Amino acid sequence: MRLDWNNTLALAVDLQEKLVPAMAEIPRLVERSKFLLAGLAVYRIPIVHTRQYPKGLGDTLEEIRAAAPYAEVFDKTSFSCLDANAVRDRFVADSRPNVLLAGIEGHICVQQTALDLLELGKRVYLVCDCLSSRDPFDCDVAVKRMTQAGVIPTTAESVLFEIMRAAGSPQFKEISKLAKERA
Repeated sequence: MRLDWNNTLALAVDLQEKLVPAMAEIPRLVERSKFLLAGLAVYRIPIVHTRQYPKGLGDTLEEIRAAAPYAEVFDKTSFSCLDANAVRDRFVADSRPNVLLAGIEGHICVQQTALDLLELGKRVYLVCDCLSSRDPFDCDVAVKRMTQAGVIPTTAESVLFEIMRAAGSPQFKEISKLAKERA
């Protein structure tokens, strides 16, 4: 099934000040995540940010928050975002079937969240260029496991242009500009 902005919401997992520096390919992770979130903001697609134990691991990176200033923020201590009651309630209450999933760590919090979203009946699109772990091997294995479970792998640019559908759309210039700035 193709993505449609009316039927999609996004979840950015734990892109935090003290976690991101420990990840592999930090520049790619941050730049692609900013691009994705800024593009989703053009469409006003709902975005949820989670923060794992922010007292110890810090806030969401400022540049990530700036890319989608209207995002809802939920704190958690569990690995799966859906084990936090407020996050689960948010996704249960939302009738949108599609969830764009990105964040860290791919093999822990993102993977457990993806599997729980599938159990909740959501169609999960894993934005692989906005995903990382400390060890790339762990992340690669997690992507394979999630894909075998039914998660659909994709990329930020693919998502934004799929939602757009045609060059003549009202969002074309904004998304194209974001894509050129990222390149």
